Amino acid sequence: MNDTPTQRGNLVLPCLDEAAALPWVLSRVPQGWTAIVVDNGSTDGSAAVARELGARVVHEPRRGFGAACHAGLRAAECDIVAFCDCDGSLDPAAVEAVAGPVRADEADLVLARRMPTASGAWPVHARAGNLALARMVRRRTGVPLHDLGPLRAGRRRRLLDLTLTDRRSGYPLEMVVRAADAGWRIQETTVPYQPRTGRSKVTGTWRGTYHAVRDMRAVLR
Repeated sequence: MNDTPTQRGNLVLPCLDEAAALPWVLSRVPQGWTAIVVDNGSTDGSAAVARELGARVVHEPRRGFGAACHAGLRAAECDIVAFCDCDGSLDPAAVEAVAGPVRADEADLVLARRMPTASGAWPVHARAGNLALARMVRRRTGVPLHDLGPLRAGRRRRLLDLTLTDRRSGYPLEMVVRAADAGWRIQETTVPYQPRTGRSKVTGTWRGTYHAVRDMRAVLR
């Protein structure tokens, strides 16, 4: 599976009620990247909006961030696959910079470290939970990561070969742990992180953050 000169990769966008954010998000997808919007049970017409804007839409009825991400990975057709939140907090235009080291065979997995652009971009409780998990990952894997951010890139076949099983919030962490255990070259780069469009279902609430941290700790155990 090889990319053509005009086809740079697939960008998987897990989506749950993000109709308000989709127009900006999809307008920022770089030329040559095909957006795969994975609708995870939206009730606000997200799938129709994405389709009207030219994105490929995949439906994943099983609720969960990991379920949506993995459905997008399985549906991808390009060698390079990237993942990005669909809420407007991350700029899809950064995907080529994230995927660049993978394309150049300098890394096997690249994660984007989020740098908030405004005080409300990353709630304190969510940032604290992320930092705690990043420390656990460093101890567990030896990989010097500072963030388990959702914007990341790797090669489709190798990602599938990791046989990831978590279908909830632990999916991004399981990807890192299994990749590290397999001896992958893992890098981190920096991207801006801005306030999301609408209300967060996960990090915008204490309850959501608690469940995300719980899922990720279960993966580490």
